[in-house]
Amino acid sequence: QVQLVESGGGLVQPGGSLRLSCVASGRIFSIPAMGWSRQGPEKQRELVATITSGGVSSYADSVKGRFTISRDNAKNTVYLQTNSLKPEDTAVYYCNFRAKVTYYMPVSDYWGQGTQVTVSS
Repeated sequence: QVQLVESGGGLVQPGGSLRLSCVASGRIFSIPAMGWSRQGPEKQRELVATITSGGVSSYADSVKGRFTISRDNAKNTVYLQTNSLKPEDTAVYYCNFRAKVTYYMPVSDYWGQGTQVTVSS
């Protein structure tokens, strides 16, 4: 069973920064893609950033130039560096891995439990 655990959320003032981390444990063969999504108060879940196993990243327009996604394949970990945070970035942030547990199994989606990010003065 693959489990994802996020950390790094918290309360930060506008303009501040946070670094979110998500580490996977369990039986994993490969992780073709990792990503972060978020869900703000009374909002739908939004895809924030993704990164492939080869390091190709993509971002939502709302975070381009402020957030950076990265991954450490040896540690099965994905990071989200969030800079110049705004009150509208307040949300629960979820990591997502598209992973294979064995060579023969298809890719499946796995989600973390979420970490709260609150941007407020």
